[in-house]
Amino acid sequence: MEEFTLTFGKFLIYLAVMAGVTYLLRLLPMLFIRKKITNRFIRSVLYYIPYSVLAVMTVPAIFYVSDNILAGVLATVVAVALAYFGKSLIFVALSSATTVLIVEIVYQFILN
Repeated sequence: MEEFTLTFGKFLIYLAVMAGVTYLLRLLPMLFIRKKITNRFIRSVLYYIPYSVLAVMTVPAIFYVSDNILAGVLATVVAVALAYFGKSLIFVALSSATTVLIVEIVYQFILN
């Protein structure tokens, strides 16, 4: 039981440090940047940061969603094609997930 308490204590310390760092990263720009940012380059960089972070987190997960990388590749192809033709987000997501499911089922039948 003592080992659990020590681990939980470390967890609380790590959580407090993480919360403090996150808070400081959000607080410091508010303290030091008082005026509106007028530089077009900086504004465009700040505008696209959420999209780039989302892409960096999502794209690797797409390809490694299952043990078979072919399922991720085919799901990506399906998603890009459907998005190109203007289908809704939910339709694209469900079609991609269905593609992964079908590829996995076919792959299991081939192996067995």
